[in-house]
Amino acid sequence: MNATPRVSLRTTAEERRLGSLRVFFGRPQGRAALLGVIGALILVAGGLGAGSTRRHDPLLESANLSWLRYGHGLVLASIFVWVGVLLMIWAWVRLGRATLLGNVSLAELRFTVLLWTVPMLLSVPLFSRDAYSYLAQGALLRDGFDPYVVGPVVNPGTLLDNVSLVWTTTPAPYGPGFMLIAETVTRISGDSVVIGTMLMRLAMLPGLILTLWAVPRLARYLGGNPAIAVWLAVLNPLVLIHLIGGVHNEVLMVGLMAAGVVLALQRHHVAGIAVITVGVAVKATAGVALPFVVWIWMVHLREDARQRGQQPAHPFILFARTAGIGFGAFAVVLGALSVIAGLGMGWLSALQGSARIVNWLSLPTILAHIVTWVTNFSLSPVLDITRMICGAAMLAILVYVWWRYRHTQRDALIGILFALLAIVALSPAALPWYYSWPLAIAAAFALSQRTLVVLVALSVWLMVIFRPDGSHGMYSWVHVILTFAVAIVAALSLRQEDPLRVRDWLRDKPKQEANQTA
Repeated sequence: MNATPRVSLRTTAEERRLGSLRVFFGRPQGRAALLGVIGALILVAGGLGAGSTRRHDPLLESANLSWLRYGHGLVLASIFVWVGVLLMIWAWVRLGRATLLGNVSLAELRFTVLLWTVPMLLSVPLFSRDAYSYLAQGALLRDGFDPYVVGPVVNPGTLLDNVSLVWTTTPAPYGPGFMLIAETVTRISGDSVVIGTMLMRLAMLPGLILTLWAVPRLARYLGGNPAIAVWLAVLNPLVLIHLIGGVHNEVLMVGLMAAGVVLALQRHHVAGIAVITVGVAVKATAGVALPFVVWIWMVHLREDARQRGQQPAHPFILFARTAGIGFGAFAVVLGALSVIAGLGMGWLSALQGSARIVNWLSLPTILAHIVTWVTNFSLSPVLDITRMICGAAMLAILVYVWWRYRHTQRDALIGILFALLAIVALSPAALPWYYSWPLAIAAAFALSQRTLVVLVALSVWLMVIFRPDGSHGMYSWVHVILTFAVAIVAALSLRQEDPLRVRDWLRDKPKQEANQTA
């Protein structure tokens, strides 16, 4: 059996080569990148009034811009937000077509990611109010409260004023690593929401950098195209607008998880487990990768034994060795972060707080709604049952895929992907940015153009279905229909430059008018 190929952890010269910016921006793909920057700037400007703004904003008042939050001003700001979103989607799809043709390099895509990210670093939170919860939870730890026992409501002040009502009494469901970040941010920013939001975004940026580093390397292992992987998993407006614009800790969790998997593939197994554990200390979902890292480690040990001309140890011995050392590394890292933060494991019980979210993005909610359509039952008791059934199904699927995909490294990565998909689909609740978890792994595979079209449609649908203020439009038929229309056009545009033939119509219209005049 051939040894598993190793992936260099160094950035290659080709990956570093950006070339002339003048040449890049003079080409169609460079102009598409600039179009995305313009979209991001327009989005940020509109977000001042239509984003997930503070309930009382003295900064806008001092700048005489409070009118953006009400009446016609709010309508204008909302138009700006959606124009910005649509421009970024348009630019992303154009870059996707060019990437499929091999006309955009990996370095150019990474540079474009940074270009699109910079404007959003200065934005109010977009499409979510979670940033305010993060700051309020960090302030709890800063002020001597246990955020795993009490909610922000016990610590009145400016930060509490902006937390969504549903989360004011809910303990923090995040690990000690993230709570340390949130506490540090609030120690620096005090009760300033503006400074705190910006610092929180900066604290999340290492996750974006790690994802940019890890995803192309996963693509090499899986036979995918590194440039397409970055375009789909990182440049994607679903990822940049929701994770960076929305200030979500998923960007840090996904980056740590992906980087840890790459380290494990490179045979730095303990380091990989340690990095993934830091991801778990941000958000528990990263932990789904750890059991599969054990399989990767066992594959490497078997290959090493065969290369030495020896018979590999019995699978039970290999498993005991790798799982034992891995669990030790996990316990040390998580324990150290817990001690530094001065927190216990109460965040695990707080994970059930997400059950307060009810929307159509999770299968239990879909099933519950269907039952209420054909029976006289109310939603709440039916939802309890469907969540219990789907929870049992999720546990069974996780165990099955862990055992089923244990033979090779590729198997392990497929298992991680299926496990993440099961968690997103079958959890009590799901939000659009949750789909960035499996997307970081899926993008690394060699995907057919048809699959990419489907993923574009799904990404755009998830991006547009939420409103800029953090509410969702899934119970508004107008919003849902418009969302499907945008998603379908974006997906078709990946294959065809002008699927609606708008250019043909604009070109032929003067001729038709001239004929009518004659």
